[in-house]
Amino acid sequence: MRQITEKTIAAIDHAIGMWLSRMEEDASVRTATVHSLRRVVAFGLTALVVVPAVFCFAFSASVALPLGVATVVAVFLSVVAVLLALGRPRKSEDAVIEQATRDVVPASQVPGLLLTFDEHGVVKGVSGRDLKQFPKHFQDCTGHLFAELVHVSDRIALMQAFDDLRQGGDCALADLRFENAIGARQTQFIHARMDMTPTRDQTGRLVGVVGQLRDITEKELLRSEIARKAEEAESANDAKSRFLAAVSHELRTPLNAVLGFSDILAGEYFGKLENDRQREYVSLIRQSGAHLLSVVNTMLDMSKLEAGRYELQMEPFRIGDAIATCEGMLGLQAKQKGLTLTSRIQRDMGEVVADQRAIQQVLINLAGNAIKFTESGGVVSMDAALEGGMLKLSVSDTGIGIAADKIAFLGQPFMQVQNEYTRRYEGTGLGLALVKGLVELHGGSFAISSRAGEGTVVTILLPADGSGRTHGADHDNATVTAEFPPRLKQQLGGSDMKMKEDVADGRAKAKIA
Repeated sequence: MRQITEKTIAAIDHAIGMWLSRMEEDASVRTATVHSLRRVVAFGLTALVVVPAVFCFAFSASVALPLGVATVVAVFLSVVAVLLALGRPRKSEDAVIEQATRDVVPASQVPGLLLTFDEHGVVKGVSGRDLKQFPKHFQDCTGHLFAELVHVSDRIALMQAFDDLRQGGDCALADLRFENAIGARQTQFIHARMDMTPTRDQTGRLVGVVGQLRDITEKELLRSEIARKAEEAESANDAKSRFLAAVSHELRTPLNAVLGFSDILAGEYFGKLENDRQREYVSLIRQSGAHLLSVVNTMLDMSKLEAGRYELQMEPFRIGDAIATCEGMLGLQAKQKGLTLTSRIQRDMGEVVADQRAIQQVLINLAGNAIKFTESGGVVSMDAALEGGMLKLSVSDTGIGIAADKIAFLGQPFMQVQNEYTRRYEGTGLGLALVKGLVELHGGSFAISSRAGEGTVVTILLPADGSGRTHGADHDNATVTAEFPPRLKQQLGGSDMKMKEDVADGRAKAKIA
């Protein structure tokens, strides 16, 4: 009998335990509940015998038995429900909060300053890892309207951030300034960035805000310093451009006088020169003045390009006429050096639309450089062709070429590639810089292909209809790399030797720094 009782109790405990495990109770709570329910079950089994027997004294057996069983079962279930409801411990609010924040980083470890606000912006709590680094009034601002601490001109930004959160925003940022009350800092304001996150009730209404305030004063000071330095550099660059323009204008007036009077002396309009040495000296004066005037004009054009005031005069013209003009101006110089100056123009080439003066200046600068750096017996060629609506101009030479590590420097103002060959050549280093600027104003591209000791090819692509005209804006079109002409390979001694081609290509920039 005892074994049957123990087995019955064990079965009851197991059934109750399985049932309570679904309610996610702790083990200690579940054990106490099992013991209580065990007593209730014992009383219930006893009552199943006693209560129907008692009811038999008042009712017939057919009525007393079901009525007694129903009464016992109802009372048993009620007692169990009351026992579970009253015996199950209720979690306190602190326990719920502790469980919810069990894996959250403590507020004292959050970088910067951690502030909690109500929906009106009143500070409810202040903490954070860098609390001591902020002024005293930040540490004691609990219960105060936070906007009162913010600089007047930044309060609107703070209010807008709160308004964004009220309208359903998930977060908001505000850059704020505060009066600096820390003597160690030499700045008038503390610059900080507030990252704000809303807290909402079940209806979605804003009930609070959590804000992280980070000190960005050092970054703002650095940003201000960078802006100041950039402004100073821009101002110095503008001053340089104005200086060059002013000096160039001042030089042109006496240079015109020098050239004019040297022409009068060379023409012997007011009397014969006594000997050939005087005539030679007058010719040298004329040549030197013309060279200096050319430099001055180049500096003026560079100043206009840098200032963005160079205006193109677009007009239709034949590119053959521009090349012929260039050949006429440089033919004598090439002949004196023993060079062959030639040109190749595509047949049936119609008119192109561009600034004729600018295109002639580009060709003169490129061909002049080619003549300057080509030894006697070499060839300088100017070619023109149309390729898919683009005007392709190429100026090639069989000169000294350019080393691979020097090509990147070409086109920078006052930059010359110096080596044992080029040191003996004169020049200001503005020619290619001016070419790049003029090409960019036409919306074109500029490419250099060269091999040291063998020659150079400069290729320019321009819209033939003038549609690429710009005022110095950058373009994203791909640049075209010039190929070294086969004819130069033959003149340079064949193609038996493997040669490395160095290419520098890219968009020319009208704004040349």
